[in-house]
Amino acid sequence: MSVEAENDDPTASPLKHFGSEVRLERDRAGMSREDLGLAARCGYSLVAKIESGARVPPLTFAESCDRVFPYSQGRFVRMWPMVLRYAFPPWFRPYAELELIATSVRMFQPQLVPGLVQTESYARAVLRTGRPVNLDDLVTARIARQRILTRDNPAGLWLVLNEAVLTNTVGDECIMREQLAHLCQLAETPRHRVQIIEDKGSHHGYHCPFGVLSFNEGADVVHVDGFPRSYLLAEQDDVSTARNAYDLLTAMATPPDESAKLIDSVLKDNYS
Repeated sequence: MSVEAENDDPTASPLKHFGSEVRLERDRAGMSREDLGLAARCGYSLVAKIESGARVPPLTFAESCDRVFPYSQGRFVRMWPMVLRYAFPPWFRPYAELELIATSVRMFQPQLVPGLVQTESYARAVLRTGRPVNLDDLVTARIARQRILTRDNPAGLWLVLNEAVLTNTVGDECIMREQLAHLCQLAETPRHRVQIIEDKGSHHGYHCPFGVLSFNEGADVVHVDGFPRSYLLAEQDDVSTARNAYDLLTAMATPPDESAKLIDSVLKDNYS
């Protein structure tokens, strides 16, 4: 079998299958790629890449396909989670699946805004530093994770961030203004908590990003963000240690009601 034939095989991957189904429905509907791009609010190039299995489609694209193709019956939105899973590195997929069903997410980050609350521009700037060949797919996948915060029954979010997260410039001032404004909005959302550990010249002892996921059923799970890859901890002793560490961090941080004011102050002092 030729390499070209293998590349055209719709069973080669979830991306190939999704793209093949888009092309079949588009042909059935007598639509051009330009027409579909217009309906999905994207360009011809993105439609072509999705149909060839070269790009992970945003959820909005799947929703548009179900809206404009009369015989889809919701098929593209149903396929989309499988396609999105393919966009994550294999070692990250178990965590992404747990995060999707979590009812509570607690995170500590000493240097960067966590991916779960990054703006698209900030995420792109962070991910670009690793010079990945699939930057667009990684950005799409990272932003898609954030739907757990806006679904009908959203997960509760509790962030503890070192002040360095706010002053560590990622990209440029425009990107940072947008990102800090988003953090302010989160800090003022009643179901979420954002706390900042102010830089007072002393080290609090924690330098590694970590988080705790909680669920309606089942025990908590700890996620540790390390290099070259993150890992999960489910042993009860590890989970208890992480929860105790998180409790100490929240005690060191400013009260949640003061976070928005502090973030806004850093924004004005550093990025205005």
